[in-house]
Amino acid sequence: MRKFLMSMIAGVFILSSCGNKATEQKTTHISNPVLPGWFADPTIKKFGDIFYIYATTDNEMLASGAPTVWYSRDLQNWYNYIMEVPTLNSVALRNFWAPDIMQGEDGRYYLYFGNCQAGCNIYGYVSDSPVGPWEKLHDDDTPVIAQNYPIDGFPSLDAQFFQDDDGRIYGYWGTWVHYNSGYAVGELNAETMDVMSNSTNIPLVQTPNPFEAAYMMKKGDKYILMYSAESCHNETYKVLYSYANDPYGPFTPGENNPILQTSEDGTTHGPGHHSVLENGDDYYIVYHKHDVPFTAGGMARQVCIDSMIFENDSTIKAVVPSQKGIKAFIPSEVPEDIAYKATASASSFYHLQSPAYDYKYLPDYAFDNDNATMWKAADNTFPQSLSVDLGEEKNIKRIATQFEFSPYYYQYKIEYSTDNTNWEVYADRSDNRIPGSPMIDDHDVRARFVKLTIQGTEKTGTYAAVWNMKVYEETFDIPLNLVNKPSENEQGAASSQSMIVGFDANSLSGKSFDKLANAGSLGGDLVRKGNVKIVADKESGAKAIEFSGGALELDGIAVPKSLEWNGAFTVSTWVKNPEVSDRDECLASWCDRSAHYLANSYNAVHYNKSNYGAVAHLDGHFDLPYNKVPEANKWHHIVVTFDGVVEKVYVDGLLDTAQNMLLSSAIENAKIRIGASDASEFYTGLMASFQMYDYALLQSEIAKVYHESALK
Repeated sequence: MRKFLMSMIAGVFILSSCGNKATEQKTTHISNPVLPGWFADPTIKKFGDIFYIYATTDNEMLASGAPTVWYSRDLQNWYNYIMEVPTLNSVALRNFWAPDIMQGEDGRYYLYFGNCQAGCNIYGYVSDSPVGPWEKLHDDDTPVIAQNYPIDGFPSLDAQFFQDDDGRIYGYWGTWVHYNSGYAVGELNAETMDVMSNSTNIPLVQTPNPFEAAYMMKKGDKYILMYSAESCHNETYKVLYSYANDPYGPFTPGENNPILQTSEDGTTHGPGHHSVLENGDDYYIVYHKHDVPFTAGGMARQVCIDSMIFENDSTIKAVVPSQKGIKAFIPSEVPEDIAYKATASASSFYHLQSPAYDYKYLPDYAFDNDNATMWKAADNTFPQSLSVDLGEEKNIKRIATQFEFSPYYYQYKIEYSTDNTNWEVYADRSDNRIPGSPMIDDHDVRARFVKLTIQGTEKTGTYAAVWNMKVYEETFDIPLNLVNKPSENEQGAASSQSMIVGFDANSLSGKSFDKLANAGSLGGDLVRKGNVKIVADKESGAKAIEFSGGALELDGIAVPKSLEWNGAFTVSTWVKNPEVSDRDECLASWCDRSAHYLANSYNAVHYNKSNYGAVAHLDGHFDLPYNKVPEANKWHHIVVTFDGVVEKVYVDGLLDTAQNMLLSSAIENAKIRIGASDASEFYTGLMASFQMYDYALLQSEIAKVYHESALK
């Protein structure tokens, strides 16, 4: 696997060094990824002269972001809008998975989302506009396609609808279908657009190796049922197809499956869950792929488009995934970006170093017009600045900035200068609460240098990071020209840059106690819950706290805001576990497991042999096991750090394992616990010391603590 990942890195650097020449300002290709951000499960449609991409908003709370649509006239310049979608009566919506949309006989637009908060159902909405605002099709929240339909146990997700030449509309849906009797097919009432009938399952043999994301299209007289196979979490994800003479089948598998899969160089990793765009006789497959460098669990996905060619009506040639994308077949009215490939600098940049990666998020990446690369600051502190030298004084009338997370606001200021010394304000959004991509700022100045200063973000732990920053000498028309609503949320919390919780057993006396004074900056007491006592280790004589079915809880003090969402942290502890078990053995937890019950929203540090043996995130695709489990009945210094990008585990001063990760930590009703999780996963062993910080310690600091300890 490491060899595979390293090949991906090599591919990225090749792409970075082989970009377009600086003189090639006007885009001739729609390059991949097409959208600047984390989005998956794309459905592409054209209504009027505007293209729309409806997608799952990714890379947060297990793909549970806001319902977002992107729109464009030229397929090159995209603008996003967060849609107004009513919540359910029984629960506040947070899942807007795998959307599809159709225009009904009445001219109105019908939007469908999958959701698993009240059963895995597909709900429907209607609007007079392709972007909403949306109304429920059923005020009582009756799904358009309910769970257990057409058979008991069937999860109704990933619905795609197909309208045949006779006007009849068919739906295809299902996920985890290899466990659930195959994809479902049924007919949608074309008049009401809100109920399915005549539904059945397509036998598994007709769509070999299925997983999710069925998509139906017609070529000549053949019905082409495309679908995604294997696991969406890794490089095995791919697209296959079968064909038939009828929308219900029977279907014959394509002879040249799969038609889209991970590329040999790894730059297209885990492609799938697609839709198809037709332009005359040409076909284009619009799909998502994983990010490079790869984020754990495969939930940092981006939307791509490539040519799809039919050999005949029942045979699709293998798609060649690319970074260059497809030839632009629609003229763009957007003028050239005068900052393209210009000299860039920044206050700092992030250098990702782990066993799998050595990758730099360079300032230049913000001016390469490449949605696969971004500039990211060295850490999640503010302010951070990004500058560009245009080479000579030029007219500047518009600046368009694509921040990493379009659903959340960034607070920033843009300045301009002729000499790189004296600066004037171009746009001041220091109090901005409006999310979006791109953020567009207009002014009419003449300058050579432009500087962006990011002062804060909506979400705790989110970095100053920019996909692209484009500078124009002229303003231009923006289709729809929608503006997202301001957020009501306060700016994300800053780290205190301190140890927030801690104790050292050497400072304790006696054996029994009810509470310990917290040595960290949060203050308060660590209250004993259950079987916890002070002992002396028989072999080393070291004083320690023995846990045997109990825990220490920080009493009366809330988990600090600096640990919420993607907040950085370090847990550092000296422990001796007499027997390393296959489960439980939680050393520390600080998130509410039941708040969302989503992998990214929970984290806790463990010392066991299971797949969550180092860090638990509620799902094996995200959990981080030890590479080498620390030996039982010996003192070990175990440290877990997270800096907002990489989660690292150190054992006895050395890096044991790591993974790229983005968290959505739920802390509102949580407690900081030492020796247990909030689900009674108790640690059963000795702990000589414990420290928790709201920032990530450096490896040199961790090694120093280890080597200076008498327990090593």
